[in-house]
Amino acid sequence: MAAIVTQQPATQTQSGGTITGTAELLRFALRRDRILLAAWTVGLAAMVAVSVAATADLYPTEQSRTEASDAINGTAALVALYGKVYVPTSLGALSLIKQTAFGAAIVGIVFVFLTVRHTRAEEETGRLELLASGVVGRGAPLAAALLYGLVGAIGLGLLTTGGLLATGLDASGSLAFGLAWSLSALVFTGVAAVAAQVTISRRSAIGLGLMAVGLAYVLRAVGDLADGDPGWLSWLSPIGWSQQIRPFAGDRWWVTVLPLLAVGLLVPLAFVLRLHRDLGSGLLPDRLGRATGRLTGPAALTWRLQRGMFIAWAAAVAAMGFVLGSVAQNVTGLLDSDQMREFIAMIGGEQALVDAFLAAEVSIFGILIAGYGISAVLRMRQEEVSGRLDLLLSTPTSRLRWATVNLGFAVLAIAMLMIVSGSTIGLGYGLSIDDVASTLPAVVGASLAQVPAAWVMTGLVVLLFGWLPRATAAAWGIFAAFIVLGEFGELWQMPSWLLGVSPFAHSPTLPGQTVPWVPIVLLMTVAALLTMLGMAGWRRRDVQS
Repeated sequence: MAAIVTQQPATQTQSGGTITGTAELLRFALRRDRILLAAWTVGLAAMVAVSVAATADLYPTEQSRTEASDAINGTAALVALYGKVYVPTSLGALSLIKQTAFGAAIVGIVFVFLTVRHTRAEEETGRLELLASGVVGRGAPLAAALLYGLVGAIGLGLLTTGGLLATGLDASGSLAFGLAWSLSALVFTGVAAVAAQVTISRRSAIGLGLMAVGLAYVLRAVGDLADGDPGWLSWLSPIGWSQQIRPFAGDRWWVTVLPLLAVGLLVPLAFVLRLHRDLGSGLLPDRLGRATGRLTGPAALTWRLQRGMFIAWAAAVAAMGFVLGSVAQNVTGLLDSDQMREFIAMIGGEQALVDAFLAAEVSIFGILIAGYGISAVLRMRQEEVSGRLDLLLSTPTSRLRWATVNLGFAVLAIAMLMIVSGSTIGLGYGLSIDDVASTLPAVVGASLAQVPAAWVMTGLVVLLFGWLPRATAAAWGIFAAFIVLGEFGELWQMPSWLLGVSPFAHSPTLPGQTVPWVPIVLLMTVAALLTMLGMAGWRRRDVQS
């Protein structure tokens, strides 16, 4: 009895949500991710420094920088993708045009993954339950994850600032840019922490976090295209805040108050949600299933497991697509000068400016939906590691049939999501110009042309799953590398063969030109070969846990 009485305060302390054990959990997280976190932060900082050096070589004079900046600011597709150059003569403002908005989105995605890895993923695997049996406060794992994000954000900011200083840029602008990225990392760490409390699975938490990043990017893009400097929608976006700090273009330090306020709201919210739910559960309650099962096979089971995320993605894609399509009409009339025509021709967009804008948005959706395809295929590895696959394979269902059904769902889901994106973009643009009949089929066709590149990514995941199952998570790193190649490869003057490694480099630029069937067929062939090789490996290897 005395022993029980002695232990009661500790139990009450844990249930009260203290942060006992936070320091130990933080040290464990940093030690566990010492290579992963260092690779991301150093890689992102190096990407910025290399971009500045390359831009300095391309545009050595103020006149050349002014011409390039004016061309970017006058091209709506580029403004939507990257934002505006607010000081045309500034080397820092021009060289960091891609990293200011697009780079902030990459930072957000990285910190969403890292935060979910140390929160919801720990609960889903059962490791957190094991830790909770010791002297660990109820809020300690969340506190450790948030501090981990803070350490990573500070490290990223310092490394980025140091890299910019090493290129010879001024200290104030370098510090402003490093701080902008750090604050973006902190905001999306808070977003991911909240998502981890709302959902009941790692995939759902990552999905919500990525949707938040996508929504922030779209709000910023629409705001930059609207009247104003920028439009009011940009002020609702964490990525817009990062951009409006304006490193090397005025260094507006007061804007940092906005992300700090957001963090100040998100962190307490995450703790409140954590303290009002049970371990392993989410804020959204689980619905009770039917008294009698109605799953007739692996296809029905796959749909049951995947439908929630698919529907959420479809809704998000539809909303973002319609908004972007609706503003497409605002980009017409910007090809009045010969300089603009020459610049559009230089970047490979000889079609009308509105087609260039639509093509840019369609390609972004193609990359985002490829990320969904990776997540959908990785579900197979999660089922294997959790042990649920062993139970399924104890039924008459064969391993090949199970894998084929899961892969088939991912392939079809990618195509359906691209159709949704194309339909909503085309509908939004068609309604704005009162010509839905001609615009809708063209944009849907352009969206479908992006599907083969996404299928190549799913085939790559299947290949890893079949032969190197413990390395399936590396698909995300490869995916990120392909994105970086596409965005910065030409600026860094990388060889053409290396740029061609990315499947997205071979996706057609549509609408606005004749459909190039050769790259589409080649991409589909590569996707099929990767899938067949992966399936062959899956048939040969043992099921692992």
